[in-house]
Amino acid sequence: MLAVSLTIPLLGAMLLLDSPIDPQPLSFKEPPLLLGVLQPNTKLQQAERLFENQLIGPESIANIGDVMFTGTADGRIVKLENGEIETIAQFGSGPCKTRDDEPACGRPLGIRVGPNGTLFVADAYKGLFEVNPWKREVKLLISSETPIEGRKMSFVNDLTITQDGRKIYFTDSSSKWQRRDYLLLVMEGTDDGRLLEYDTETKEVKVLLDQLRFPNGVQLSPAEDFVLVAETTMARIRRFYLSGLMKGGADLFVENLPGFPDNIRPSSSGGYWVSMATIRSNPGFSMLDFLSERPYIKRMIFKLFSQETVMKFVPRYSLVLELSDSGAFRRSLHDPDGQVASYISEVHEHDGHLYLGSFRAPFLCRLSLQSV
Repeated sequence: MLAVSLTIPLLGAMLLLDSPIDPQPLSFKEPPLLLGVLQPNTKLQQAERLFENQLIGPESIANIGDVMFTGTADGRIVKLENGEIETIAQFGSGPCKTRDDEPACGRPLGIRVGPNGTLFVADAYKGLFEVNPWKREVKLLISSETPIEGRKMSFVNDLTITQDGRKIYFTDSSSKWQRRDYLLLVMEGTDDGRLLEYDTETKEVKVLLDQLRFPNGVQLSPAEDFVLVAETTMARIRRFYLSGLMKGGADLFVENLPGFPDNIRPSSSGGYWVSMATIRSNPGFSMLDFLSERPYIKRMIFKLFSQETVMKFVPRYSLVLELSDSGAFRRSLHDPDGQVASYISEVHEHDGHLYLGSFRAPFLCRLSLQSV
């Protein structure tokens, strides 16, 4: 009797409630086997946590000499030096405690160092900024409120800048969904993300690629002849050619990744570090792969549960991949249950160490390359 009394309201809710997402079926190849270079290990568990419980969500990392900089979940750009944390900029205002505060507070994501020793920052809600970390001067380069080819930027994400500082390549992950709804963006499979180019001299913005599903991290090649962009929802990395015979064209740099990629950063070997906070287990069960062709289940899930509740069911498996300059898997570093390094968003290599950013964790991690 109790079961019936619970089941009837549940069925009613499933029928009557609106779903916040309207997903379409997506098709994936079978995930690569976690063998050989991808063999699971515990190398990420050798990392040490830095500034634990002193900062939250240090998404992206940059350094000027041995001074580190990152953006945090409460909207700040902070300097990390000699074990101390110092706020140098904030693009928004107001209380910055919950996801509902994010649009007013701002959320710094990608951060890079320009040729003149200033920081270039992508704020998910506010746009692109240049910050002088020594004078604490902030300059807005392009506002998220500025329509680009008739569409607003709702989720400015990552950026990469040319050596001369002239061009900035950056991602707008969606015109529909904001950063605080990134899980809805992934689950819906929305294809309204873009790769854009900003000219710091002419102030012009161009759309280079459109109809991307959650474009995320971006990285210029060493020769600056192409730019890579992680397409998170599709577990792949695209390449857009900036010069040469393929100029203006695009192809797949690597597809069918063993996880869902976030930021891309250069490795000292001439390849690229790719961070993944969620993997596609094989052997094993990949929830996102299973749901990709079952949009009706996705609708049902988000009729009944909040994003935070759903996140609790996402396995906390952290994976870092090093790719060669041609996109081949070179090595992988794992923390199979996120014991030490969790929700990894970026791998920043500096002075023989990997600094691991996170979009949720209340710490940074540092891993000696000698130990792995």
